[in-house]
Amino acid sequence: MARPEINRSGEIEVFVRVVETGSFSAAARALRMTPSAVSKLIARLEARLGARLVSRSTRKLQLTPEGTSFYDSGLRILADLDAAEREAAAGAAPRGRLRVNSYVPFGQHRLMPLLPRFLERYPEISVEAVLTDSVIDLMEERADIAIRAGPLRESRLVARKLGQSPMVVVAAPAYLEARGTPQTPAELARHNLLAFGFVRLVDGMPFVDAKGTPVVVPIVGNSTVSDGEAMRLTTLAGAGIARLARWHVEPDIAAGRLVPLLEAFNPGDEEPTHAVYVGQGKHLPARVRAFLDFLAETVRL
Repeated sequence: MARPEINRSGEIEVFVRVVETGSFSAAARALRMTPSAVSKLIARLEARLGARLVSRSTRKLQLTPEGTSFYDSGLRILADLDAAEREAAAGAAPRGRLRVNSYVPFGQHRLMPLLPRFLERYPEISVEAVLTDSVIDLMEERADIAIRAGPLRESRLVARKLGQSPMVVVAAPAYLEARGTPQTPAELARHNLLAFGFVRLVDGMPFVDAKGTPVVVPIVGNSTVSDGEAMRLTTLAGAGIARLARWHVEPDIAAGRLVPLLEAFNPGDEEPTHAVYVGQGKHLPARVRAFLDFLAETVRL
C-alpha cells in the first residue's frame, strides 16, 4: 500500500502559525483554511510524531515540552527554507502583493505620496494599503507590515524605527481670537481640548512647570476623533486645542494655519514611528525587505 504523501514544510508552517496566533481559528483565518482543517492537520502531525504538541485542556492553547522543542526547530527549518529560496532567486526582482497597514496621518502625508516612487522602482510588486489608527493583528489581517506611532508593546513582531518627532500643542488663529490664548497649562481648564477616541499611553496633555516638574492636564472637551488626521482637521476648523506630532502639523504652522502654544512648558517628549513586521532575523520576503529599505531611505519625520 502506497504511503500517503506528506507535506512536512506545510505542516510545520501551520503548527508555527497556530503557536504564534494562539488558536486554531486565528491560524485558520491567517492561512485561509477552515478551523477543522487546521485541527485535523495538527492531530495528524501529532499522531505521526507520536507526541502531544499542544494542550487543549484550557481555552488558550499551551505548548507541551515536545511542542516547544518542535516549534523552535520549526522556526529554524522555515528560516532555512526561506533562505534557500532567496538564494535561488537572488537575481530576480522582488515581486508579489505587499499588504501595508499604516496609522492615518503617516499614510496620508508620507506613505501615499511615496508609493508611486516605490512602485516605479519595483514594478513587479503590487501594494494593498489600509489606513487606520486602530492597532491590528498582522496575522489575522494578513498584513506584511504595519506602521505604528508611539511606544511599542511587547510582542513577537520585529520593529524598524523610521524616525521620531517632537510633540506640539496647537490651535487655529480663529479659535484663539474667540477664546483667548492660554499662557500656562492651568489655563487650559477654561478651553476646549480635543480628545482621541482610543486609549493613549498618557491620559492627558503632559507639560512641565516652571521648576521642571511633570504636569498632566486632563483632556476635557466636546469633541472626540478617531485618528490623528481627523484631529488635525478638527483643530484647523477652530474647534479646540490639540496635541499632535510636530511633523504632522509643521506645514500648517509654517503657513499660519495653526499656532504652537505653551512651548515654554513643553516636556520635550518625542513620538516614534516604527514599521513592524513578522520575521526571523534577516529571513524576510524580498518584497518586505525592499519596502522596509525604501521607507528607511525616503521617510523624514
